[in-house]
Amino acid sequence: MKKKLGYIALAVSVCLVIGFLSSFATQSSVNDWYLGLNKPSFNPPNWIFAPVWTLLYVMMGIAAGIVWAKGFYHIWVKTALYHFGFQLLLNAAWSIVFFGFRQPFWALIIILALVIMLLQTIKWFRVVSSLAALLMVPYLLWVCFATVLNYKIWELN
Repeated sequence: MKKKLGYIALAVSVCLVIGFLSSFATQSSVNDWYLGLNKPSFNPPNWIFAPVWTLLYVMMGIAAGIVWAKGFYHIWVKTALYHFGFQLLLNAAWSIVFFGFRQPFWALIIILALVIMLLQTIKWFRVVSSLAALLMVPYLLWVCFATVLNYKIWELN
């Protein structure tokens, strides 16, 4: 149990660090460029994003830690964690491209790839742990919402 908590703590830390580093790109634009964009009526208030993403990064980290604790020597665990790592990189890339480079179209391409990779990650997590797969579902739902939002922002601007 202690070993499992160590994996979870490390995975949560990695996810939060990636989220923190990605936030630098976000902060560079959220108070100027982003404010001037035309947004759809369902765009949430800006204050909601940080707490939602923090919770999602924690849940993602717990899920990855549960999978990792099953033993990295298992091919299913390795496959699941490789997918997880790749989707985490896409997650960070989206923030950099959308907010840092201010390119909603290219960010849309990235977030579509992220949705596909997330579906694959959840599939592989389910092979290893049903709980880990379930912990990823809120993240998938939020990313699907973000995809629609990204599309509408691109369309309106």
